[in-house]
Amino acid sequence: MPTKRRRKRDSVNTAELHSRLRESATFPRQVIAEIQRAARTGIYDIRGFGAKRVMPTFDDLLFLGASMSRYPLEGYRERCDTSVTLGTRYAKKPIELKIPITIAGMSFGALSAPAKEALGRGATIAGTSTTTGDGGMTPEEREHSRLLVYQLLPSRYGMNPDDLRRADAIEVVVGQGAKPGGGGMLLGQKISERVAGMRNLPAGIDQRSACRHPDWTGPDDLKIKIQELREITEWEKPIYIKIGAARTYYDTALAVKAGADVIVLDGMQGGTAATQDVFIEHVGIPTLPALRQAVEALKELDMHRKVQLIVSGGIRSGADVAKALAMGADAVSIGVAALIALGDNSPDLEDEYNALGSSAGYYDDWHEGRDPTGISTQNDELAARFDPELGGRRLANYLRVLTLETQTLARANGKSHVHNLEPEDLVALTIEAAAMAKVPLAGTDWIPGHGKF
Repeated sequence: MPTKRRRKRDSVNTAELHSRLRESATFPRQVIAEIQRAARTGIYDIRGFGAKRVMPTFDDLLFLGASMSRYPLEGYRERCDTSVTLGTRYAKKPIELKIPITIAGMSFGALSAPAKEALGRGATIAGTSTTTGDGGMTPEEREHSRLLVYQLLPSRYGMNPDDLRRADAIEVVVGQGAKPGGGGMLLGQKISERVAGMRNLPAGIDQRSACRHPDWTGPDDLKIKIQELREITEWEKPIYIKIGAARTYYDTALAVKAGADVIVLDGMQGGTAATQDVFIEHVGIPTLPALRQAVEALKELDMHRKVQLIVSGGIRSGADVAKALAMGADAVSIGVAALIALGDNSPDLEDEYNALGSSAGYYDDWHEGRDPTGISTQNDELAARFDPELGGRRLANYLRVLTLETQTLARANGKSHVHNLEPEDLVALTIEAAAMAKVPLAGTDWIPGHGKF
């Protein structure tokens, strides 16, 4: 047994050792651990959530606010409207939202049925829409969603014309920000009898969603598909096209020419239920430059505000919402943030996350179906833990806070509608953000690539 003096000497030596150690920037411990894991298992890493690397975000932009040259609105007496109408180009029945924040598409399969119901409940309380996902529409999702957007995905899992007609809008998914050019995954442990039945596939077998639609290969075919959808739904439903942020300028222009009423642009920070880590971290471009490119394409075609633009990917706060609107978006969409509002990664479940080899705030194994919150699982016992009414109220509270924060910033810039926010209200904190968003670097009138410093 070591003596007290020996233990003290060992402690000093350990402290000295750590002070002398130098971690490699090229091979930090996380990289070393991943190499060791790959060598041990021979399989690539799959996970959910979104990109975790540091990249330019809306945090790199600031609002100027009002002072002498502009005056602010008084928050308690002067109204700041937040309503938005989506699908005004061709649809007979555009969607009217009370707030410029929607819930992104997330599948039944990736999420439990109670979680899907909660998304519908929360969106309805807040006066906005939610979206289905791969695998079709559940009855409880439809029942509790006043406005429900139906996704048409390359896999066609769960797709049927009756659900198209029951929806309030249709979203043709061409790409996703977390994996532009790639398809999704739903592992066998989440393919319950109900999920399998809706997808017409065997239970317990891994399912991979295709990366491209089987019946069209380009914009001309997409135009025909959109025409079919309009005829099936008697030209009532707005048709959205969702693209992953990649070659955004051209993809936006082609979506407009194909006949979209609304474009949903999903940036690299967008979440996914499950795909390869290498895809999440290394494919696509961040939301910030993608949004600016999409707005430029719409303006070039004289379609800005005529074809509405929804942006998603890393939206967390009212500041993010307000900055996206100032850059030209008509609305934003949230996915990961909505799941967190429902209870994902709650510190109340720290012990159970630890038992899974994770921790609250880090849990991203949504594909494994062992989520202790009951949100990203098809295990009946785990799913039963989740209360959809409570989850819906929590989501509605979060949406309410996002809206109030957005209004606060709009009033501070003298705007009576959140859509009146504009790029002139913004400055950038970094040269990179200034170049990507095409707004001046703070304290200057310089936009990198446009004039002298």
